[in-house]
Amino acid sequence: MTNRYARLREIEQLDPDVDFHEIYQLTSLYEFPWDMNQALSFALFRTYAVPTIGRLLADTGEFTDRVQKRYDDTGLILEAVLEHGFTGTGRDAIRRMNQMHGSYPISNADMRYTLSTFVVSPIRWIDAYGWRPLSETEKRASANYYRELGRHMGIKDIPATWPEFAEVHDAYEREHFAFDEGGRAVADATLGLLCTFPPNDKAPKPLVEAFSRALMDPHLREAFRYGAPPRWFVRLSRAALRARGRVVRRMPVRTRPQFVRDRPNIRSYPQGFDVRELGTFPVRSCPVPHTTRTPVG
Repeated sequence: MTNRYARLREIEQLDPDVDFHEIYQLTSLYEFPWDMNQALSFALFRTYAVPTIGRLLADTGEFTDRVQKRYDDTGLILEAVLEHGFTGTGRDAIRRMNQMHGSYPISNADMRYTLSTFVVSPIRWIDAYGWRPLSETEKRASANYYRELGRHMGIKDIPATWPEFAEVHDAYEREHFAFDEGGRAVADATLGLLCTFPPNDKAPKPLVEAFSRALMDPHLREAFRYGAPPRWFVRLSRAALRARGRVVRRMPVRTRPQFVRDRPNIRSYPQGFDVRELGTFPVRSCPVPHTTRTPVG
């Protein structure tokens, strides 16, 4: 496959109402692996600005005292579902996630909002910074994929389409975004972790944090009481991401999937992991390293 748009043509031959898992795999693991990882990280970051979510995460201590492990666990659990679907290992990952959530008093409204960020944030990020915008087929498949995930999580009143997900997302943020000391603590810990990821660790920490704040919309910054970077810095930061997209557009098409677990950001499980044990303390290492797993495609 040499043509840069060949995989998009492959995607367009699929039915987003039936083949949504396959489409979402192709989009996430081949077409936009870096962008999807960034967008989903920002999606979770947004949820900290809802006081009932941010305060709960702060109270557990998991996203402040053990932020690296919680970052890893979240990415690995979601990726297990992406890779394996809703049976087998994917089902085990969902069961583990439900066990973790079931330990805390989380409202259906907060769960539904969080699910909506997984649909809305990647669409908006890739449309703004990706090497091409998402097609309508990809957007519909994303909504259907997360509808299915939400159903397995027991979430009620899930939106039916990606525009409906966006309506729920935006309305919830208008109503609920507010400052909370716990949410701010979780946000600070997450930004601190971001500064340790390659290649960010080679840059001054204030610069990395300013770049991150430059990518936040004003009402998200206001909810955390973060100061706005200078307008010229905001324009420059966003222009740099758009320039990256233009560079990627000229690169050869990806022929192998890029998994989150193989990124240098994931550091908690050098000997491998068992998805059924993620989120537990202490963690017993899986005897089979994760690099031996069969890739998609």
